[in-house]
Amino acid sequence: MKIAFLFPGQGAQSVGMGKDIYEKYEEAKKIYDRVKELTDIDIAKISFEGPEEKLNETKYSQLAILTNSLAILEILKENDVMPEISAGLSLGEYTALINSKVISFDEGIKLVQKRGECMQNYLPEGDWQMAAIMGLTDEQVEEVCKKVKSGFVVPANYNCMGQVAISGEKDAVLEAQELAKEAGAKKVIVLKTAGPFHTEKLNKASEMFKKELENININDFKVKVIKNLDGEEYRNTDDVKKILAKHMVNPVRFSKTLENMLNEGIDTFVEIGPGKTLSGFVKRMPTNRERKILNINNVTSLEETIKILKEGN
Repeated sequence: MKIAFLFPGQGAQSVGMGKDIYEKYEEAKKIYDRVKELTDIDIAKISFEGPEEKLNETKYSQLAILTNSLAILEILKENDVMPEISAGLSLGEYTALINSKVISFDEGIKLVQKRGECMQNYLPEGDWQMAAIMGLTDEQVEEVCKKVKSGFVVPANYNCMGQVAISGEKDAVLEAQELAKEAGAKKVIVLKTAGPFHTEKLNKASEMFKKELENININDFKVKVIKNLDGEEYRNTDDVKKILAKHMVNPVRFSKTLENMLNEGIDTFVEIGPGKTLSGFVKRMPTNRERKILNINNVTSLEETIKILKEGN
């Protein structure tokens, strides 16, 4: 059994996420308590009680998802469950880096807090939207975006085979949705994130975040991590700080990430954190190999997954 951990990004959040794990496991509670100490934000209260509008604010949603995933990881570690390789979607890459000990827990928490603040505080004025286009190739989506005349829109997340998320001005995204349908898209879904994420429009946020990155320590990788920037594995010689600054303004190459995991012989994918979006991406990736897809987002799925992984090994 070759295991990969996958960590969700912003948009996966929902009020109540992680509450049963927090209440049952002391290890999980300690993670939430430590995050509160480091950030002065009661992320447990916001995660479990909302309101939804507050949880959906970038500065809170990123921290909430990260904390949820790290709490689950702590319980997996207690049960000697570790991956061969890991990756995360956008924000989720920070969870992977903390898990790999490239960035320490404390510095990682503070860094994601600053990342969320930068992305929220330096968001350019405008009416922004993201949407996922399903059923077209990457090239078709790129062509659709080029044809849009009503404003700025570009591909932001190459999620999996046949699914690309676009990001930009609301009118332009709406026009792109219509053009995508005309081009044969099977489905278009408006996403819960409302910002021009992973585009040049966040250049200011990226510059401010770069200053925060200068203050952190980078260590060697204890677990392999695949980066969003190009879908390739990080090396100890990589300039992690430079990559993370670029990460904010460049599209996420998650389909390439999954392709490389499959090529490495990964046969068990475990999504750790709220939602099941990344599990869906894995299912849509073409492969002749058998693969097991598991996701952990509550006590039941946590305990079932630990049992399956221990039996498999």
